[in-house]
Amino acid sequence: MLLVAWEVGVRLDDTPRWFLPRPTDVLSELVRSRQLIWGHTWTTLQEMVIGLTLAIVLGVALALAIAASRTVERALYPLLIASQAVPIIALAPILLIWFGYGLTPKVIVVVLTCFFPIVISMVGGLRAADVDAIALLRSMGASRWQVMRLVRVPSALPSLFSGLRIAAAWSVIGAIVGEWVGASSGLGYLMTRSASQFQTPRLYAAVAVAAALGMSLFALVALFERWALPWQRRAVRREQG
Repeated sequence: MLLVAWEVGVRLDDTPRWFLPRPTDVLSELVRSRQLIWGHTWTTLQEMVIGLTLAIVLGVALALAIAASRTVERALYPLLIASQAVPIIALAPILLIWFGYGLTPKVIVVVLTCFFPIVISMVGGLRAADVDAIALLRSMGASRWQVMRLVRVPSALPSLFSGLRIAAAWSVIGAIVGEWVGASSGLGYLMTRSASQFQTPRLYAAVAVAAALGMSLFALVALFERWALPWQRRAVRREQG
């Protein structure tokens, strides 16, 4: 409905294509420039997937360390919060100077963008574990890491996947911000180049593809969550039924 209103409004107002293209103009550009757009899309997708994977590994490791030790929590938690106080757009030029125009600085930007919701959500899940189950295991002589493996981690999985869904949607933002600062390929680079050349339909096409990447990665995480946590889905059905 919104696209129809957009199309009709632009046609009736006779708005120039360089200022606001019609949805049909954007669709035509997607078809006409599909090879160009796909090449830049592949670059951005690589940055997203590699960065998100590293963010998951780093985030889970940090969450486990924070939940397992008060000393680690006091040492790392302030740094974790401070890492989000500095805008990523301000760090991107520094990473560009250190690592050049290749894949590495963009991947680091994606990691910095994505790991925070993963850490915070999993720490919350680890701390919300069943107190009675923990007390039972400890009464049976279980070690701290046995309690972590048998009770805390399984109970934290729903929270972890909530953070993963957010991180998946944010990964495209990190990749494009990194490309805006300095790149020779990627959707962010294509956006800046298209804007400078007033190729507005191509700019909108790149934005549409970037949005589709973020939504697709979000959907994949949600699908994997349904597969990995079938008991959660059954519990939701029982509550609704």
